[in-house]
Amino acid sequence: MDTAKKIIAQELEIFESRFKASVKSNVPLLDRIMQYIVRRKGKQLRPMFVLLCAKMSGGINDATYRAASLVELLHTASLVHDDVVDESYERRGFFSTYALWKSKISVLVGDYLLSKGLLLSLGGGDYRILHILSDAVRKMSEGELLQIEKARGLNLKEDIYFEIIKTKTASLLASACSAGAWSACENDEIAEKFRQFGEYTGIAFQIKDDLFDYGTDAIGKPTGNDIKEKKLTIPLIHTLNNIDRSKRRELIYILKNQNRIKEKVNYVIDEVKKAGGIQYGIQKMEEYRDKAIALLREFEPSETRTALEELVNYTTDRKH
Repeated sequence: MDTAKKIIAQELEIFESRFKASVKSNVPLLDRIMQYIVRRKGKQLRPMFVLLCAKMSGGINDATYRAASLVELLHTASLVHDDVVDESYERRGFFSTYALWKSKISVLVGDYLLSKGLLLSLGGGDYRILHILSDAVRKMSEGELLQIEKARGLNLKEDIYFEIIKTKTASLLASACSAGAWSACENDEIAEKFRQFGEYTGIAFQIKDDLFDYGTDAIGKPTGNDIKEKKLTIPLIHTLNNIDRSKRRELIYILKNQNRIKEKVNYVIDEVKKAGGIQYGIQKMEEYRDKAIALLREFEPSETRTALEELVNYTTDRKH
C-alpha cells in the first residue's frame, strides 16, 4: 500500500478531516460514540479505492471526497449493525459499540451514520453517486439474508457462495470504485469498468477473509468462527463436494449439531486441509485477483495504476 499512501497522502488527509466533520453531532452521547469510532478507524481501504479510481479517471474533486466519506459512512454503519446481529464484543481489536452501548444505541448509531451519508450526498447534489452506493446497501442486505437462509439448510453450493460474497461484501467495494470513477469523469462506461474491477477485488478480499478462519493468524475473530456460525465458505464447500458420502455425512452432522465443540470444530478444519479445501480457496482467490489486475491493465500505465495494483495484491497477501 506504500505507493497508494504516497501519491494520495495529501488527499487522504483532506478526506479524514472531512469525514470527521461529517459525523459530528450536537447530542453529547452520540458525539462521544462518533469520536470513539473515528479513533478506531481501520485501514480505510475503501476511501483509498475511491480516491485512486477518481485520480485515474480524470482527477479528484469535491464530489470525490463526498463519495469517499459516503462509502466510509456506509461501511461503518454496516459494521455497527453487523456487531449487533452477530452479538460481537470486539471490532478491530477493541470493544465494539455493541459491547459498550448495547443493541438499542448501536442500531441508532448505525442509522445515524447512514442518514449522515445520505444527507452529505444530497447536499452536494451527487444523485448518481448516491444511486450507485444505495444499490450497494440493497445488495449487502440481500446477501446477508441469503447467507442466513442457506446456512439453515447447509445446502450451499459454490455458485450460491459466490452470489453471497458478491452482494454481501464485494458490492460496496465495487460501488466505491464506480463512484470514485464517476465523480471524476461522469462516464458510464468507465464507471462500469471500475465497478467490475472493484467487484473482482472484493470477491478476492472476502475469500482471503474466509481462508483466515482455517489458519492461526490473529485477525480479531477465533479460528473456526465461520464453522461455529454454520457459514459454509469456499474451503468447506469444496471439501463437502469432494469427499466420500460417509465422511460428508459426518461433517454435516458436526456442522449442524456439534459446531460449538472446540474439538469437533478443529476436526472439521483438519478435514478441510486434508481435502485440499485451503488450496482450492487460494486458487479461486488468485483467479479473481488476476481478473481485477487484467482490467486495470486495459488503462495506460501510470503511478496511479501501479498503486491500485498494489492495493489489489494487498487484499490477497495481507496477514490480517
